Amino acid sequence: MTTLATIFGMLPLAWGVDSGAQMLQPLAIAVIGGVTVSMVLSLLITPVPFYLLRSREL
Repeated sequence: MTTLATIFGMLPLAWGVDSGAQMLQPLAIAVIGGVTVSMVLSLLITPVPFYLLRSREL
């Protein structure tokens, strides 16, 4: 939920909606990309190898 709130909060800046958004547009795009990648890594990529290593030990 925090990731989605951050992404939705940065979307107006990424689209360049307001008058001062042109300067912050690259920052908003980088934040959206970073938060999305970290969400995928923490929810999908990291647990799978942990599960595989854990099941191999038992």
